Amino acid sequence: MTAAVCDDEKILCEQIEQLIKKMAPDCRVLRFSSGEAFLQAKAPVDILFLDIRLGGMDGIETAKALRAQNSDMILIFLTGCREYALEAFDVSAFHYLLKPVEEQKFQDIFTKALAEAGKKNQKENERLLLKCRGRHISLSRNDILYVESQNRKVYVHTNRDVLEIRADLKDLEPKLGPSFYRCHKGYLVHMGYIAEYEKDQILLTNGENVYLSRRKYQDFVKTYMNYLRNGGILLDPV
Repeated sequence: MTAAVCDDEKILCEQIEQLIKKMAPDCRVLRFSSGEAFLQAKAPVDILFLDIRLGGMDGIETAKALRAQNSDMILIFLTGCREYALEAFDVSAFHYLLKPVEEQKFQDIFTKALAEAGKKNQKENERLLLKCRGRHISLSRNDILYVESQNRKVYVHTNRDVLEIRADLKDLEPKLGPSFYRCHKGYLVHMGYIAEYEKDQILLTNGENVYLSRRKYQDFVKTYMNYLRNGGILLDPV
């Protein structure tokens, strides 16, 4: 579980981190002083505590940018007033924490947020139901090495075989979840099966190569490093 605190008040960031660690000692906590810094980091976060009145890009703008990226992380606003309630509703905020933060109120909200994050993680591990040549196939995400789009057809490469399915990569990408990266307009790769990479290609643990767009190289490296730091492991080929 990873939480982040985005606030330009250092003392408040420290307070929130201490409260998180008190309730969830194993939770990894990241700190950011601006919305721009948080968005640039592209850190995989389960729960975000976000100050509304930030310098530069404020909390509402930051939240809108997150939702535009199809991020479904649990968002808890930090604020000194209630006047942003309607705007918070528009970005699907999970809750408010009023400043100064009271420990009991924090515990109540964070307990609910942890439960919701647990549900999301469980959903991430659910099996996919894919339509393949008139059949419906139930498939675990961890069985998929990569997905390829070619000549208006989509092929799912698994540990055992290749399935031709009726789908669109754009629609399939959010269903696959954060372990998959869109490394090229025609490829989605499971980062758990990456053995090594170069500027224009990724080598998988089964020996296959997939294309890596040069313009996405820097973003890929940052995302992949975050994936590994946050508990991603290289899977052995079957």
